[in-house]
Amino acid sequence: MANQEDLFKNIISHAKEYGFIFQSSEIYDGLSAVYDYGQNGAELKKNIRDYWWKSMVQMNENIVGIDSAIFMHPTVWKASGHVDAFNDPLIDNKDSKKRYRADVLIEDHVAKIEAKIQKEISKASERFGDKFDEAVFRSTNPRVVENQKKIDEINNRFKNALEKNDLTEVRQIIIDLEIVCPVSGSRNWTEVRQFNLMFSTQMGSVSEDAGTIYLRPETAQGIFVNFLNVQKTGRMKIPFGIAQTGKAFRNEIVARQFIFRMREFEQMEMQFFVKPGTEMEWYNKWKEARMKWHRTLGFPESKHRFHDHIKLAHYANAACDIEFEFPFGFKELEGIHSRTDFDLKSHEQFSGKKLQYFDSDDNQNFVPYVVETSIGLDRMFLAILSQAYKEEKLEDGSDRVVLNIPPMLAPIKCAILPLVKKDGLPEKAQEIMDVLKYDHLCSYEEKDSIGKRYRRQDAIGTPYAVTIDHQTLEDSTVTIRERDSMKQERIPVDNVAKIVSERVDMRKALTQLN
Repeated sequence: MANQEDLFKNIISHAKEYGFIFQSSEIYDGLSAVYDYGQNGAELKKNIRDYWWKSMVQMNENIVGIDSAIFMHPTVWKASGHVDAFNDPLIDNKDSKKRYRADVLIEDHVAKIEAKIQKEISKASERFGDKFDEAVFRSTNPRVVENQKKIDEINNRFKNALEKNDLTEVRQIIIDLEIVCPVSGSRNWTEVRQFNLMFSTQMGSVSEDAGTIYLRPETAQGIFVNFLNVQKTGRMKIPFGIAQTGKAFRNEIVARQFIFRMREFEQMEMQFFVKPGTEMEWYNKWKEARMKWHRTLGFPESKHRFHDHIKLAHYANAACDIEFEFPFGFKELEGIHSRTDFDLKSHEQFSGKKLQYFDSDDNQNFVPYVVETSIGLDRMFLAILSQAYKEEKLEDGSDRVVLNIPPMLAPIKCAILPLVKKDGLPEKAQEIMDVLKYDHLCSYEEKDSIGKRYRRQDAIGTPYAVTIDHQTLEDSTVTIRERDSMKQERIPVDNVAKIVSERVDMRKALTQLN
């Protein structure tokens, strides 16, 4: 595990060193759990967002996108349940004075037991090779069966406590499991309390007249309150979806793991409106479609898994997460929820306006059910960065750090490198740059040896580097180098734009989604 911790620290320092992520307000000692995206981070983030938007909106004729405001009428959050129910159960350790989310302490304890099971499975898999049957092993190996029983008992007890909102029982689970504070090592815990996560602010020119409003804790409500506006103006027929990306804000007390859990973050959400009774069919379809989307990015299959929710939110009749194996373990990357008709019905009740759909085929009005897909853009960024980061030992004994970012998402698509800073090579390189820059973000670099420049481009994940040398002036050919294999080939200058465009195009990934 220490190895994974070191890896994660290296990823964080690499992200800063190469202009991906900076601590917010760093010159003032920073602001906890708030981050700024640097020049390369902003590009990678934009490319991830573009790929999600194209796959969700452009590729689906029955899904449209909107951009709703961050500020909303305060009653929206009353109707959505956030004012009364958007809480985290918190517990303090009296010795370290540190505060923790009670549910996370229990989940981390369960994860340790799961790691023991996984260790047994890995050992047995190595021993038996192709003959190994994981399902049989899980159901027959005494240690695995015993540990799985422990997990099931903890989860059932925890689920019952959460459903009853029994915070005394949640604390008792922590005590019974002998969970210690990671800082003090003691089990000297306070009571568990609920803490609302919404940021509030005032709106109004004079403070006496000001009304309390909230920074949105999710982007979904902006879609629900615009349901009829979009449906009517877009002449949308059910089933149809409304997508949105944008900032959300949560006053997380326990914000940790770099950009995994932040107070200001970006979501990419799509609410899919369906006929009541068809929601489970669509829920399963969207589960499959979203997992397929993640697979197109070239992640190993073992990196993702579905995880059904132990406790369903007040609005859901089915919910699961797509979890990704970060350096700190499997954690939620995307949620797929069947939200029933809770949101639209609640907004009907609080606003006094009808939010219904008229089905001309059946000649009836109904409040649609909703299937939601919601992914954290920052978490997706971290997943891609974690998967892409490699420390390699090369054949010549040297080392390199490379980011194997999928070429279509890479911040810079191509580096233009004149071999030397003289003999007309920079001028020729600039000509190539002037052709490519209309289609791609490119980097022109002439300082340092060509080897050092290659290493710098590898470290920011640039998939292709074009080197202009003296032969270029003779026969109009250049060397194109591929980041992952480091292979080089000689190609005509006139082919550079076409080759780079083909290799970094999103089209190939998008066609896999059909």
